Amino acid sequence: MNDLLAGLARFVVRLLLLAVGLVFFLSLLAAGLVLALAWGLRLLWARLTGRPVTPWAARIDPRTAWNTVYRSGGRWSRADAASPGAPEARAQTPVHLRPLPGAEDVTDVQPREPGGS
Repeated sequence: MNDLLAGLARFVVRLLLLAVGLVFFLSLLAAGLVLALAWGLRLLWARLTGRPVTPWAARIDPRTAWNTVYRSGGRWSRADAASPGAPEARAQTPVHLRPLPGAEDVTDVQPREPGGS
């Protein structure tokens, strides 16, 4: 009896997975057909109106992202002239040990030396 129920359960799971795969395949096929239909209608409309068919293209310039990141790096590594301390001392202090902007406004903590525990 257990073999019969186990075999039936495996068969039902296989049928369920097959149905899910079939639904997924048909949804991808339908999406592709809708895209092809839209592309064809666009082509037909361009031919009827006499306009040239322009391709669908993603207008992404990778240089824009690189320039944005490259230019923003100076903002984080440059010494702030308005912060306290002599410029000579600030130039010798490593960047990760310098006080953050606005740190002098914090009043509810006890200041410690950097690097101490």
